[in-house]
Amino acid sequence: MSQDRRPRRNYKQEQEFEERVVTINRVTKVVKGGRKFRFSALVVVGDKKGRVGFGLGKANEVPDAIKKGVEEAKKNVIDVRIINNSTIPHPITGRYGAGEVRLIPASEGTGVIAGGSIRIVLELAGINDILTKCIGSRTPINMVRATFEGLKNLKTVNEVAKLREVKVESIR
Repeated sequence: MSQDRRPRRNYKQEQEFEERVVTINRVTKVVKGGRKFRFSALVVVGDKKGRVGFGLGKANEVPDAIKKGVEEAKKNVIDVRIINNSTIPHPITGRYGAGEVRLIPASEGTGVIAGGSIRIVLELAGINDILTKCIGSRTPINMVRATFEGLKNLKTVNEVAKLREVKVESIR
């Protein structure tokens, strides 16, 4: 009998991202034998430090759909520009499909003024003070995608100065 002398380690897998389910849709396919039900889950993951991602998972069962959504979300993580540890650098509009989301920076202490799916994205990104306005379609998937479009296009003063090839003082 040979025993393995290597020490056993119990690694606790630390949760890098917090995950939240935005919406779960039941999708029906009508076939010869009746109806087939499937589920699609929209999941947002974020570390509340400027990294956030979303994914859409589809499966025959809800837990499987959520798991697939989380895996997809971790592949689509973006970095968000945050200033003063609480808000975005400038106002911006994100568009996707018929949905439009206007993101406006707010002073400290304002909080996250946003509806359902947009609020989840902004909180998981680590933005604490912001004003938002939804225009057009309010479908959760379109709102999340429009919010991501807006967050992707944010630029800091230094980045704008570098693009314009001028000094930071001349921009302010």
